[in-house]
Amino acid sequence: MTISELKNKILAGGIDAALTDGLSVPADKIPGQRERYAKAADEFVNLYGDGDISLYSVGGRSEISGNHTDHNFGRVIAASVNLDILAVVKKTDDGVIRIKSEGFPEDVVAPAAVETPDESKFFTSAAIIAGMEKAFLDAGYAIGGFDAYTTSNVLKGSGISSSAAFEVMVGNILNYLYNDGKVSNVEIAKMAQFAENKYFGKPCGLMDQTACAVGGFITIDFEDPTNPIIEKLDFDLTAAGYSLCIVNTGGNHADLNEDYASVPAEMKSVAAKLGVPVLRKTCRCALDKALAENGAALREELGDRAIMRAYHFFAENERVAGQVDALKAGDTAGFLAGVTASGNSSFKFLQNVYTTKNVQEQGLSLALCIAERVVAEAGGACRVHGGGFAGTIQAFIPNEKTAEFAAKMDGVFGAGATHILSVRKNGACKIC
Repeated sequence: MTISELKNKILAGGIDAALTDGLSVPADKIPGQRERYAKAADEFVNLYGDGDISLYSVGGRSEISGNHTDHNFGRVIAASVNLDILAVVKKTDDGVIRIKSEGFPEDVVAPAAVETPDESKFFTSAAIIAGMEKAFLDAGYAIGGFDAYTTSNVLKGSGISSSAAFEVMVGNILNYLYNDGKVSNVEIAKMAQFAENKYFGKPCGLMDQTACAVGGFITIDFEDPTNPIIEKLDFDLTAAGYSLCIVNTGGNHADLNEDYASVPAEMKSVAAKLGVPVLRKTCRCALDKALAENGAALREELGDRAIMRAYHFFAENERVAGQVDALKAGDTAGFLAGVTASGNSSFKFLQNVYTTKNVQEQGLSLALCIAERVVAEAGGACRVHGGGFAGTIQAFIPNEKTAEFAAKMDGVFGAGATHILSVRKNGACKIC
């Protein structure tokens, strides 16, 4: 359809059903989303002109449980959220991909850039585009050119994974423009991981991309990391009476690479002492036995924190299995109890709630302190969100209590710090 036809459809409510049912946009937010989508159409035509235009969406994601387990081949629960990257797109016949993302320079990727990774392009969105094209080609799918304008309300630096959503969006567009939508969203997620690992230069796991691509609640078992088991869970958080709230504490992420890297490194140091490369290849009983036999030497060699982090892994892996069972059974209370236990273990044993480099700055600790008081009175659960050390917390709050919760948290961390979200039903999709 033309830009004029697309805008008329958007503003007349023609995509409202898709926004409400598939993207889980609350009814009171629909008018604002119409304006956002229509504005994106205007921006597109100003950049690339009119033509046969289509509209796409990919949501961000939230880690729900399984904190710092994937790198040791553990299990996780994650969910897509109703913040998204939207793209207005026109197919072209020159083989060149042009993407102008709001607030960023245009990326132009010619076919010649696709064949091999270019280290000079590492950590650029152009590298991601090239990597997604290469992944499609390697899988036997078609690729081609297009023009796209994208805009995103996926919060950067919030643990909701805006980068994975962008990767999946490129695959989503290639899927529908050149492959009749036959590429599964799970396949697109794996391609996105390939693009980030090989072309972008970041050795990420698969959780972020899968949660963005598949939608809803999912669980992933990384026991075989080359062929992880991905399962979509039929659970409606809103219908169960809860909202997912993310609170941005405004913490400083600078110089935290060492903190993040220490978690997998320390877990793997314990695994190595137990004769395996990662903790998933052993068990809690093996660590119990080693400590009973030679605990003093192990503590001196590995450090107490490494041992506690290993125990966190074992407990968290079991906890995810229990939470999956609870979600399948519609046992909201059991699921939320697992969220609370995951948060407690992350704080006490994983120890990723604040950095020891600056113990005076403990925004996550303070946010959890305040949130715990709210959930104790109202029901719900809270935990550190994502990698930790700074940034955001996650809370499940009864729907009718979310405004009160947001007011309390914003009073401490600033207006707009709290984001009240829904779990998005659909993953990567074409809207029209």
